[in-house]
Amino acid sequence: MAEAHLICGVDEAGRGPLAGPVYAAAVVFHPGRRGPTGIADSKVLGARERERLAGAIRKTALAWAVAWAGVEEIDRLNILQASLLAMRRAVEFLPVPPHEVLLDGRHCPALGIPARAIVRGDAKVRVIAAASILAKTERDAEMCRLHLRFPQYGFDEHKGYPTPEHLAALRRHGVCEVYRRSFAPVRALLERGNDL
Repeated sequence: MAEAHLICGVDEAGRGPLAGPVYAAAVVFHPGRRGPTGIADSKVLGARERERLAGAIRKTALAWAVAWAGVEEIDRLNILQASLLAMRRAVEFLPVPPHEVLLDGRHCPALGIPARAIVRGDAKVRVIAAASILAKTERDAEMCRLHLRFPQYGFDEHKGYPTPEHLAALRRHGVCEVYRRSFAPVRALLERGNDL
C-alpha cells in the first residue's frame, strides 16, 4: 500500500510587534481529513474562537509543533530571518516528518524537504490556517505571561503591537529587556537614552 503523502502547514505570528518573540506553528492533519470545522485565518477569528479551535487542532491533528525566535535573535538576524528560523524550528520539532511543507507568505526557510510559500496562504489553505491559529494563541499566551512581569506596558491588551496606548507606555516607562531594539520606535527611544 502506498504511503500517505503528509502535508504540513506552517505560519507565524508576531512579526509586527515591538516586543516579545515571533512564534511559528506547524500542523499536519491526518491524510484525507480537513481538521476541525470553523478553521480560518487567525486574524478573522475572535480570541475565544481561536482558543477553542487551538484545542481542537491539538487534539485532532496527526502532528503539531510550536517554536519561536527570541528578541535577541530578531535583533541579530532581522524579523524576516527570525520568522523563517521559528518556522524551521516548528517543522523540525514535529514528531512525524512531513513530505511537503506549505507556508504562508513569500519566503521559505531552508528545510531539506519540498516547501512552497503561498501568499495569503492562511486564508487559502486550511492546514496553514490551522498553523496560524496555534501560532497566534501561543504567542498571545506568552505576551500575557510577559504582562505579569511587566504590567506597566499593557502587553495583555495590545500583545506588543504599536498601539497609541502602547507607545505612550513605552515613552513613560522606557525600554525593558523584552523589546526589539532594532525596531524603529524602540531604537528612537534608545537613541534618546530612554531605557531601563
